[in-house]
Amino acid sequence: MVFKFKRVMQRGTKGKTDDKTDASASAPDVVSQAAGSRVGNYAVGAPASAGVPASSKVGGAAAAVHPVGKFGAVVKQPTPSFETLPSFRDVPTSDRQNLFVRKLALCCRTFDFTDPTMDVKEKEIKRQMLLELVDYVTSGSGKFTEAVFEDITRMLAANLFRTLPPSSHENKGSESFDAEEEEPTMEPAWPHLQIVYEFLLRYVVSSETDAKLAKRYIDHSFVLRLLDLFDSEDPREREYLKTILHRIYGKFMVHRPFIRKAINNIFYRLIFETEKHNGIAELLEILGSIINGFALPLKEEHKVFLVRALIPLHKPKCVSMYHQQLSYCIIQFVEKDFKLGDVVIRGLLRYWPMTNSQKEVLFLGELEEVLEATQSAEFQKCIVPLFRQIGRCLNSSHFQVAERALFLWNNDHIVSLVAQNRQELFQECQRKYEEDEAKAKGVGEMRDLTWKRLEIAGNPRSNVGSQHTFASSHDVPNSTTVPKNAAAGTRASVAA
Repeated sequence: MVFKFKRVMQRGTKGKTDDKTDASASAPDVVSQAAGSRVGNYAVGAPASAGVPASSKVGGAAAAVHPVGKFGAVVKQPTPSFETLPSFRDVPTSDRQNLFVRKLALCCRTFDFTDPTMDVKEKEIKRQMLLELVDYVTSGSGKFTEAVFEDITRMLAANLFRTLPPSSHENKGSESFDAEEEEPTMEPAWPHLQIVYEFLLRYVVSSETDAKLAKRYIDHSFVLRLLDLFDSEDPREREYLKTILHRIYGKFMVHRPFIRKAINNIFYRLIFETEKHNGIAELLEILGSIINGFALPLKEEHKVFLVRALIPLHKPKCVSMYHQQLSYCIIQFVEKDFKLGDVVIRGLLRYWPMTNSQKEVLFLGELEEVLEATQSAEFQKCIVPLFRQIGRCLNSSHFQVAERALFLWNNDHIVSLVAQNRQELFQECQRKYEEDEAKAKGVGEMRDLTWKRLEIAGNPRSNVGSQHTFASSHDVPNSTTVPKNAAAGTRASVAA
């Protein structure tokens, strides 16, 4: 992924003031300013001297909390001034980590970006400070201590973990929502969020980050809250989240089973409950890379994941939003274990759309890719239901569906699979045709015979010779051909 981060780094230095604090004088106060009450793995709050009011909500959208009056009413307080700290290059190397902690504490304060005229100077000061934090982590100035890990996690939680606004389809109603046509809602706080995400990415991939220590803070709770953010409508945020989660999966091996399980739960919620989620495509991109690295033979849990999570993802109406990524994951499984070809094909047939022509075209495209990776033995297991469905597509009234079904014969591998079963199919069809023809001929002869019998039975004065001729021509005895009453009447007419 190419980040447009340099453009952010090149912005002006508006908001920097000349009244820089002397580093040697402020260094002793670092510990007291960075300290605060802590809940779980996230440090909460900071003294007012650091410009960060205490927070009563772990990882909330806002770090600053106003005092609460009688009956829970919020009492608005004046916004405290945002302290300006010196740059890292202006302090001795020994004091830089202390300054790093102070900047982390100040950056826990969040701002309201819905009003562009509010706290303009403070927003710019924080933006510049975040850029400096990114530079510090990128430069690899030294190993982070466990206390610093806690401060980093607190800053990340204060800025990133927030309640997402309602999706546009929730405001307009699910029936009228079309994700492909609707413009996504962009995050107003992105000028700060982008840098915080960049900081998190550099922090995770940094060689100075010890995974054994960091896993205590980038824990299951942290991962779950990151996954919740995948439902953001802002594609820029989802792109960062995709890269960061993939890096976390690669660095923290202990979290891998949990991450896969958590992603599965998101898929289950989409399939069986909500049928809407903004980040399924990005999650499937991560899984595509993970599946590509699965060792052979595949574990049973991975096969269960294919059957219970990936294949049912074809069911939701919004499958077109992530079908390309889903198809890639499915193909990865078939290429790793060709025996799964029959399972995948039958799964596609199970969720085959009945009235959605565009969805049928997508399914036919995926079916072609699956067949291309399928071996002859697996192909023969599903050949009957498969070609029944292909036949229905060929007879579809929608020209795109019929045309896409015909294009299957442009694939050499599919043609070879068909050719391997062609002789057997021809003999089967020929045998069935001959049986049907013989049956039809016998039914026709019996019908003619019945009508002639009825004609003779209804005309007692008919020629007796013609009766014998008729009977002999069909090699049928007279006793069974001519009814008794008709025979008696014939004899009477002859005697007369």
